[in-house]
Amino acid sequence: MATVETLGKYEIKRQLGRGAMGTVYEGWDPIIERRVAIKTVSLPDASDPETEEALARFRREAQAAGRLTHPNIVGVFDYGETADLAYIVMEYVDGPPLKNLLDKQERFTIADTVRIMEDLLAGLKFSHDRGVVHRDIKPANLMLTSSGQAKIADFGIARIESSSMTQAGTVMGTPAYMSPEQIMGQVVDARSDIYSSGVLLYQLLTGERPFEGGMSAIMHKALNTEAPLPSQISVTAPTTFDPVVRKAMAKRPEDRFANAASFADAVREAASGRSMAMESDDEATMVAAPRSAPPPAQAPQTAVRPAASTPAAPVAKKSAMPMIAGGIAAAVLLLGGGGWFMFGGSTPPPPPAPSTVTLPVVPAAVPPPPVVLAPPVVPPQPAPVVTPVAPPVPDPATTAANLESLRRQIADLAGSQTCSAIHGRIKDGGAIDLLGLSGASSLSEFRRTLSGLSIPGPQDWQIVSVDAGYCSVLDLLRPITPGFGSSAQRIGLDLVNGNTRLRDGDHIRPRLAMPDFRGVLRVDYVAHDGSVLHLFPQVSDPKQGIAADAPRTFAPGEALSLGEVGPGHPAWEVAEPYGTDMIIAIASTQPLFDRTRPGNVEKTEDYLRDLRAALDKAQRNGVRVLGTAIMVDTLPK
Repeated sequence: MATVETLGKYEIKRQLGRGAMGTVYEGWDPIIERRVAIKTVSLPDASDPETEEALARFRREAQAAGRLTHPNIVGVFDYGETADLAYIVMEYVDGPPLKNLLDKQERFTIADTVRIMEDLLAGLKFSHDRGVVHRDIKPANLMLTSSGQAKIADFGIARIESSSMTQAGTVMGTPAYMSPEQIMGQVVDARSDIYSSGVLLYQLLTGERPFEGGMSAIMHKALNTEAPLPSQISVTAPTTFDPVVRKAMAKRPEDRFANAASFADAVREAASGRSMAMESDDEATMVAAPRSAPPPAQAPQTAVRPAASTPAAPVAKKSAMPMIAGGIAAAVLLLGGGGWFMFGGSTPPPPPAPSTVTLPVVPAAVPPPPVVLAPPVVPPQPAPVVTPVAPPVPDPATTAANLESLRRQIADLAGSQTCSAIHGRIKDGGAIDLLGLSGASSLSEFRRTLSGLSIPGPQDWQIVSVDAGYCSVLDLLRPITPGFGSSAQRIGLDLVNGNTRLRDGDHIRPRLAMPDFRGVLRVDYVAHDGSVLHLFPQVSDPKQGIAADAPRTFAPGEALSLGEVGPGHPAWEVAEPYGTDMIIAIASTQPLFDRTRPGNVEKTEDYLRDLRAALDKAQRNGVRVLGTAIMVDTLPK
C-alpha cells in the first residue's frame, strides 16, 4: 500500500501505522484544506469468511463513529471503497495513543489521570446515550492531542443497539481489558465499557495492568480473583481511588457504576480526597461459600427524556463465575467484667459460693425526737451573660459586584468563540449553567480558558458538541443569539416530548414559542448531507401537494406547532441518510426576505449566503432579530 497516492478526493501524505488488518495514513482534504487520518482495510476475497467479517466490522466502525460527534471521540468524516480496499476518513489527532506513553513507563500525576478519565467517560456517556457500546476500551484506542485532550478511537467491534452482528457467544476484545461477561461470550451493555475503563484507571494509577500473563491466565484471574488495590501496588496512588477501581471492576455488571457519569463523579471525589465506602475490607483475593438465594439484579437507573427510545438493560444471565467476597465472622464474649483478658485468655475461675451471716436480734428502741431542718439558703445566681453573635460575613466571591464581573468575563469569553453559540446564567452562590452548541475545538478552548477564572460555585455543562460542518451556521447565529447572562427572552424551540433522537419513520415535529416581541418566524432543517429544508414558511409546490403558508404575524409568546400529521398539515419523517442534523429558528420584527425562496429545499451554502445578507440588512435597518438552534440525531430502526 506504500504506492497509494490518492483515495477518492484525499491526498496521501505518509503512513502513520500498520496493523494486521490494514494501514493508517496521514491524508489531506484539498477541498476544505484540512489534515485527516485515513484508515484502510483490503477488500476481502468473497470466499474468505474471516476477512469478510473484518470488512463488516470496518463498515460498522464507520457507522458507529459516524453517528458520534463529540470532543472526546475521534470524528469520522467519510467512508469509501475502491477496487481493492475500503477506507474511513477520520479526524487527525496531533498526539500519540495513550499506549505509547504507558509503554515508555511514563507516570501520570493525579491531575493528568483525572483529566484523561473525565475525557474518556464523557465520550462514553455520549456514545452510550446513543446506543453504542465500544467493547474495546484500552490505551491503544485512546488518542491524546498535543494539548492533552483524550479522544476515543476505533469503534471497530462496537455494538450498536440495532445491530445483529455481535451476539451472545461471540468473544471479541482485548483480554487484559475485557469484562468477565465479555470473556464468557455473554451479551454486553454499557457496563462492560465501565469495567474496561476501570482497568485503564488502574493502569494510570499504578503503571501496571491488574491482571498479567498469557491469555488463559488473564481470563482466569479476571473471572476468579480480585486484583491488588492500586495503593498496594504504588505508593503514589491515593487510597481514595481504591474503592472507585474496585467498584468499576466489579465481577457482576450490576455491582459496577450504573453509568459513565456516576463513574466520573466518583473519580473527581477521589481526587479531592473524599473516599467512597469499600464494600469489603478483606484482602484482595477472597473466597467464600456461594451466597444463597441472591436477590434479583436491578437494572441501572439512568435519566432519560420522556418518550425517549432508550433501550432497557438486557436481563443478566446466571453467571458461571464463583462468588467472590466474604470472610468468617467470629463472636467475642466478654465474661466476668473483663476477667477473660485479666487471666490471659484462660477459662475464668468460678465465683465464690455465697456465705451465710446470722444477725443478732435487737430490741426495739424508743424513737428519737424529730429533727426540724431549716430550708437551705440558696445564694443569688448571677445574671446570664449574653454574647452577641455577629451576622455572617458574605463570601466576597459571591457579592453582587463580583458575580456581575464574572458574568461579563464569561459573556465576553463565550462571545469571542468561533463555531459556537453559548449561553447560560450565574445562579445564587456563584454556580453557573452553560448551554448551547459548539464545535469541538472551540468547546475545548472555552473549557481551558474558563478553568482559569475564579468560579465560586459548581458548573453545569449542557453544551452540545457539533460537527465542524455546522460552524458556518453557528457563526451566523451567534450575533443574534442572547449571550451568557443576557436577560433577553429566547425563542422556544424543541421537538415533541423533548426527544431529539429520532429513528427511521419517526415524524419530525418542532414546537416553537415567539419571544417577547411581535413578529414573524422562519424555521429551517439543515441536514448533514448539505441540503436545507424550509419547514416554515413553505412555498407552493404542486408536485408535492404543498400549498404556500400564508403570511403570518405572531404575538409575543405565541406558540407554533409544525409537522402535525393530518389533512392540511405538512409532515416530515426520518429517512436515509441518517446522521446529525440541525433545526434553526429565527424571529424578527419584519420579514427577512423581500421575495419568496426558490423552493422548499435548497443547498445549504446557497441559503446561508442569502440569509447572512438578509440578516446584515435587517440589523442595519434596526430590525430586531433573535435566533436559536437544536441538534437532531436520526437513526435507523
